[in-house]
Amino acid sequence: MTEPTFATQVSRWYEQNARDLPWREPGVGAWAILVSEVMLQQTPVVRVLPAWHAWLTRWPTPAALAADTPAEAIRMWGRLGYPRRAVRLRDCAVAIVERHGGEVPDRLDHLLALPGVGTYTARAVAAFAYGQRHPVVDTNVRRVVCRAIAGEPDAGPTTRPADLVACEELLPAEPAAAALASAAFMELGAIVCTARSPRCPECPVESTCAWRASGKEAPAGPTRRPQRYAGTDRQVRGLLLAVLREATGPVPHQRLDQVWSDDVQRARALAGLVTDGLVEPVGEDAFRLLGDGPPAPLPAR
Repeated sequence: MTEPTFATQVSRWYEQNARDLPWREPGVGAWAILVSEVMLQQTPVVRVLPAWHAWLTRWPTPAALAADTPAEAIRMWGRLGYPRRAVRLRDCAVAIVERHGGEVPDRLDHLLALPGVGTYTARAVAAFAYGQRHPVVDTNVRRVVCRAIAGEPDAGPTTRPADLVACEELLPAEPAAAALASAAFMELGAIVCTARSPRCPECPVESTCAWRASGKEAPAGPTRRPQRYAGTDRQVRGLLLAVLREATGPVPHQRLDQVWSDDVQRARALAGLVTDGLVEPVGEDAFRLLGDGPPAPLPAR
């Protein structure tokens, strides 16, 4: 009898052990999956779950979001982090309506052409929403493949073309089975083959894992040094956005001055929000979320 492949072993494990997440339920559409993939970027599942439910309750289709303002997308994003994702997701919804009649496209090249949709997200939607055969490679998948196949303890901080090739070589030929395997690789890395405390005895491929056989230890420190938050421009930007999200109209500069005592850092953070397309000036001395109300008057010459 032929031994089960790596993908088969991990897929069987996944079918018995996968977390019960709403975007994995049968019948969930491509738009809901796209929203989940954007929200999950650099954000834990526990924080995404309530935001995902709220977002889709308000905007169940791309057309619904496209018809609303960028300001409302930013407000709805709340404190999920990296708020430019909210604007990009709305831009993506607008493009889906204009180019694809309001339906998330199923072709990889069309997905890649959408605003804010990168290599990972496009492949994830194609695989998980449409059951196509594409290597879906995130940090968790790279770690699983690097350890189990290459015998190395860590895959490094960035995805390389070689990672896509290595993952694709492991996928079954049949598209639906390949899509299942892609989800399984990701889940294994998320909950078993973790970066610092892997639960090897629970792994379905422990007996054939090249890293276990090598005897190499996991790196003692993080692959990437954790980013400091307190006192950074990111914190100041978050405080400024919190005030603007709660406002019902333009916020005077004097009100924003109360958010942070360092004038130089506060001004830099506010300018960054404007540059990033999250905030716009109103007149000479007020600010609001992008698109929050009638068009801002042009500056006087």
